[in-house]
Amino acid sequence: MLVKTSGIPVIPTIFDDFFRDWSSSNFSRTNTTLPAVNIKEDDEQFVVKVAVPGMDKKDFNINLDNNILTIQSEKEVENNDESENYTRKEYSYQSFRRSFTLPKNVVDSDKIEANYVNGELQIIIPKLEIAKPKPVKLIEVN
Repeated sequence: MLVKTSGIPVIPTIFDDFFRDWSSSNFSRTNTTLPAVNIKEDDEQFVVKVAVPGMDKKDFNINLDNNILTIQSEKEVENNDESENYTRKEYSYQSFRRSFTLPKNVVDSDKIEANYVNGELQIIIPKLEIAKPKPVKLIEVN
């Protein structure tokens, strides 16, 4: 931003945002286009954690189709001004879609759970009993 040195203070106006270059702006509050995802696997399950602050439980659509886990979210927020003579009216729209391929014949799809707490979506994907590692079997020699 250029500053005039004439001694007259520079006062930002509501039109400053209108004339700025929007082509390089990212409208996401987190300055990212996709949320961060952590996936952890242990002997019993997969745990998928997605950082998505500012969403509601109802904003998510999660499905598993042919071993592909898809997480989608869409949220639109509009700041309504009841007066007809508004100078500025803003709204935001956030959406994302992430897909992950899970190993075949490993996931117990009937027991998948999802929770959303404090801006983090957590999906617990249990493994089938046959996919869990078996303890080492000792074979006695006769």
